[in-house]
Amino acid sequence: MSVVDPLELLGSTVSAEALNAGCACRTLDPERLRQQLERDPALAGLTQSLRETRPHLFASTVVFISSEVAATMTAAIAAIERVVALPPWQAQSLARAPAIAAHDFGPKSVFMGYDFHLGPDGPRLIEINTNAGGALLNLALARAQRACCAEMDAAFSFEAPSERLEQRFVDMFAAEWRSQRGQQAIGNLAIVDDDPPSQYLAPEFELFRQLAMRHGIAAQVVDAQALQWHDGRLWHGDRVIDLVYNRLTDFYLVEPRHAALREAFAAGAVVLTPHPRAHALYADKRNLVTLSDDALLADWGVSAADRRLLQSVVPPTRLVGAGDADVLWASRKHWFFKPVAGYGGKATYRGDKLTRRVFAQILSGEFVAQALVPPGERLIDVDGTRGDLKFDLRAYTFDGQIQLLAARIYSGQTTNFRTPGGGFAPVLVV
Repeated sequence: MSVVDPLELLGSTVSAEALNAGCACRTLDPERLRQQLERDPALAGLTQSLRETRPHLFASTVVFISSEVAATMTAAIAAIERVVALPPWQAQSLARAPAIAAHDFGPKSVFMGYDFHLGPDGPRLIEINTNAGGALLNLALARAQRACCAEMDAAFSFEAPSERLEQRFVDMFAAEWRSQRGQQAIGNLAIVDDDPPSQYLAPEFELFRQLAMRHGIAAQVVDAQALQWHDGRLWHGDRVIDLVYNRLTDFYLVEPRHAALREAFAAGAVVLTPHPRAHALYADKRNLVTLSDDALLADWGVSAADRRLLQSVVPPTRLVGAGDADVLWASRKHWFFKPVAGYGGKATYRGDKLTRRVFAQILSGEFVAQALVPPGERLIDVDGTRGDLKFDLRAYTFDGQIQLLAARIYSGQTTNFRTPGGGFAPVLVV
């Protein structure tokens, strides 16, 4: 590993790759981050709590990408949105999903997450998520950055996300409400998860509650099993719940403890976002198989330009079946195995790390095999020791439009928020 002086980089053409590989500058201003996280008096002490309980939530630096990479990600997301809108895509995706996914009340689903690895040939789509967490945490983090030295100002000059982006988040929920309720005033909002205080990103729930309340929306954080369905309404205690920001990973609401929310959604009695239909259309890993099937997309009438783009961005992906066992085992080091209904890197396996026992479990379950795409690398300084860590890129989107770019820095097979020097990081487009 060679470390490059940032001043030398600035003496030539600055590239994102050179900055990621050679600049170990620490750009996070901890005091500024505290001010951003604790803007509301009710959040006093949050930063200290995060340091104690989640010490690797925030990285101390940014990740650089080129404007070409950002443009490719934007174009790929737009192309995927066009494909998802096709009747044969929707018919195929919904046919393999539970019946609850057939409900279409209008909402698009907030905070879609498109996750990419960045290699020498550009960004590669790893997966799509329907309840991507961390947007408000990343917004606060982006506002807390500073140039590490005067000479870096030229490479580091960017406009941190402002109140406009915060307003766009609020407007997004308002748009979801209007799509189902028209011009009615927005009712009570519940931010819902299982046992919210135990969730790793629980601090973000309170940030969302405070954001909603600042914009005149009554909001509370609610444990899903505390909800009740009666009299044709969804209730939390004596309060009717009209709008739910859904953070559950029970994507089709099949668990008994989610029965009240399931009944309310199916009856159209609550505006739910994200919702089961979005998970079926976007986040089921079998959709990656379709996105990488050029012949099928051609049969469906996808344009040649969109197909070329998807071929370059979506790694080849295939369903895992017992009939492919010998071929997949022999070529396992070239594949990454994921459960079709997985999320958050759970039960995912790099092929070169597989044992025969685990491979047998994969064959007996529902998995896809995705061509292995190594993540990007970022030079990090941790307590005076420099080293390379991995990173991936996340585009938070709504209705096909990127709202915020962020990165996750880590070591190991998948993102884990357990790596010294790792965590969420802002993305700076060079």
